[in-house]
Amino acid sequence: MTTKNLTTWRALNTALKDILQETPESLVMGEDITTWGTGGGIYGVTRKLFDEFGAERVRDTPISEEVLISTAVGAAMRGSRPILEIMYSDFTLLGFDGIINQAAKSRYMFGGQFDCPLVIRTNGGSGVGKAGQHSQSLETLFAHIPGLEVAVPATPADAYGLLRTAERSSNPTIFLEHKNLYYDKGAVDFEPVPFGRARVAREGTDLTVVATQQMLTRSLAAAERLQAEHGINAEVIDPRTLYPFDMETVLGSVRKTRHLMVAHEAVRDYGWGAEVSSSVVEQAWEELDAPPVRLGSARTPIPYSEPLESAVVPGVDEILTAMRKVRTAIAA
Repeated sequence: MTTKNLTTWRALNTALKDILQETPESLVMGEDITTWGTGGGIYGVTRKLFDEFGAERVRDTPISEEVLISTAVGAAMRGSRPILEIMYSDFTLLGFDGIINQAAKSRYMFGGQFDCPLVIRTNGGSGVGKAGQHSQSLETLFAHIPGLEVAVPATPADAYGLLRTAERSSNPTIFLEHKNLYYDKGAVDFEPVPFGRARVAREGTDLTVVATQQMLTRSLAAAERLQAEHGINAEVIDPRTLYPFDMETVLGSVRKTRHLMVAHEAVRDYGWGAEVSSSVVEQAWEELDAPPVRLGSARTPIPYSEPLESAVVPGVDEILTAMRKVRTAIAA
C-alpha cells in the first residue's frame, strides 16, 4: 500500500479494517462502536466496520466495563484476538481487576499455558473540555504493572503501526490514544512499528527532551522557539511505548547533549518522567552537566473550564520556560 496522508482516527480505522481482513481470530468490541453520530464510536475510529464485517466480528457491548473487560480477557485466553474499545481511559478503572489481576498475570499464573493477545484501545488526555472524569492521563498506572505493554502513539503513522504490532503480540496491550490528536494529519506508510523503539522527532545537540503525545507536539513547537530565541538546539524524543521503553535511545541522546528534560501530561508527581529521569541519573550520571528537569500537570483533577484546563496542563510557554531552566545550566 502506498503512503497516504491521513488523520489519526482514519489511520486507526484503517488498521482495524486491515486486522479484521487478515486475522480471522480478531474481533472488535466496545460500547456504541457501531452507532453514535459517525456510526463508529465517539471519535469515528470504528466507522463502517460493522457494515463490512457484521455482528460476529464487530460487537456492541453493554455499558459495564468490568464485565466486558473480563469477557475480552477470557476470549483472548481461549484463542480469539479481541480489540476492545473503552470509551475513555478513565472508565478502565471500573475494570481494573480484569486488566491487572487477570490479563496482566495470566501467562505467568498458568505457567505459559495461555497467551493473552488482548488489545484495549482507549483515549486519555486533555484539550477538548471533557473535565475531570474524562480527561485523565493514566499511562503511568498501566506501565507500572508487570505483564502489560503500553503504547502511546502521537502521530497517524504510529497510530497505525503500533496498533498492528499490538494486535500481533501475545501479551495484553493498553493502547492509549490522545483525544486531542484524533484529527491531526500525517503521512502513513502502513508498516508495523516495533514496540520499544523510540523515534527521534527532532534532532539536536544541546538538550534532550523526552515527551509523548500532546506534550510531544508542544515540545516540538517550544524547541523551535528555543532555537530561534536563544540559539539552543533541542533534541526531542518520542518513546512511542512506555513499556517496553527504549532507554538506549534516550541515553545515547543524553550522552550527546548532556542535559535532560522530560515532559508528560500526567500529573508530575510519581509520573513516568521520574522513572526516566532516575534511570538516566543511575546509568549516565557522569554524562550529565545538570540535574534532569521534569514537567507535568498540576496535582489536581482536570477542570471543565478551558482557561483553568490550560492553567493545569503545561502548554508551549510552560515547556519553553522549563527548557530555559536547563538553558541556565547550559550557559554556565
